Amino acid sequence: MAVSKRLFKTALVAVFNLIVSAAALSPCTLAVVSGKATPDGRPLLWKNRDTTSYKNKMFAFTGEKFKCIALVDAEDAEGKEIWAGLNAAGLALMNSQADDLAGKGQDGADNGRFMKMALGSCATVADFEELLKSTSGRYDLSANFGVIDAEGGACFFETASASFRKFDTADPRVAPFGYIVRTNYALTSPDLLQGGGFIRFERASRLFQTARAENRLTVKFILQEAARDLVNEKLHSHPMAAVLPADPAAPLYVHTNDTINRNSSVAVAVFQGAPSPDKAYLATMWVALGQAVTAVAVPIWPEAGSIPASCGGPSTAPLNDLSRALVAYLYPDIRGHMSQYLNLTRLRTYGGEGILPNLLRIEDAVLDKTERKLREWEARRPVDKEVAAFQDEQAGWVLESLKAAFPDLIVKK
Repeated sequence: MAVSKRLFKTALVAVFNLIVSAAALSPCTLAVVSGKATPDGRPLLWKNRDTTSYKNKMFAFTGEKFKCIALVDAEDAEGKEIWAGLNAAGLALMNSQADDLAGKGQDGADNGRFMKMALGSCATVADFEELLKSTSGRYDLSANFGVIDAEGGACFFETASASFRKFDTADPRVAPFGYIVRTNYALTSPDLLQGGGFIRFERASRLFQTARAENRLTVKFILQEAARDLVNEKLHSHPMAAVLPADPAAPLYVHTNDTINRNSSVAVAVFQGAPSPDKAYLATMWVALGQAVTAVAVPIWPEAGSIPASCGGPSTAPLNDLSRALVAYLYPDIRGHMSQYLNLTRLRTYGGEGILPNLLRIEDAVLDKTERKLREWEARRPVDKEVAAFQDEQAGWVLESLKAAFPDLIVKK
């Protein structure tokens, strides 16, 4: 009997620890892409941010050496922690939580603070690597850090508090096709059964493999295909191709807990690297403040020295608020785990054509205008005010366009 009680107690503790670990996890889906794998030769960095901190905004600051822009929690008024960002030297940085790298008594509590310091002081991937070495053991880190720079560097660093392992897209043994995908587990983990995001990793890897074979690893592919993906291959679930019920009173739902676009997705960041160090100002951060299927990405640059009003503000960002209104429409049942189920019928039939066609029309227009503007700037470096005016115009136009597209879903303030 005593043995049975001990076994029961041990099992109970194990289950409790598993629940606590799962609750603390902040899942994200990431990729870093070498310029050798993109049509224009510029590296790419991607993060779908998944977290319980659903209020996000953009934040501008000046670090030790560089002007920076970064994605932060809206409640973090001083921007003490960042979760993805770009600096004026053309270095972009982001992370995913990797709890399987955390040491005893650690949980990666310094990930965001460390990234802010790094973004403000590092110009290259080599600088970031040197910072990891010089600060080893001083920060509570457990992360997959993704970094690209204006020299074409594109790497992941699986990082614990006192150690790290570099994965370079230039190494054919590591990245035979020029890109690396990560979710929430580390390949260097001492326990390969820990971590999370295995289903998302497999799906993202398949999407990137196809896009690479078709030579279309681009900002548009990541924003409009990878980031918004709702497929669960384990369940053979392909929601956007599924036949919808004829009765609108019996809508079709999709479970989004293991999809790339998750119920907990709160933002998308895609960085397009600079073509060369002397044109670092062309490095661009595309950010969608909200779950990918409810938001439109806008371009922002550290060169501007400011954040568009619709992307920042003293409290929440207007574009994030609008996205949350669409999330409420698509996830109408918030009882228990029902909040993980997206109303696919609403997503595909709103207004007759669905929500996504509206979002993509707006986003396509911004992508086209920005591509033309970047070609102008490559031939003639713009002044800061010109950059600020263009990004403000695009973000403002997106906000007004979304209000016009979904007038009955937007809560008037």
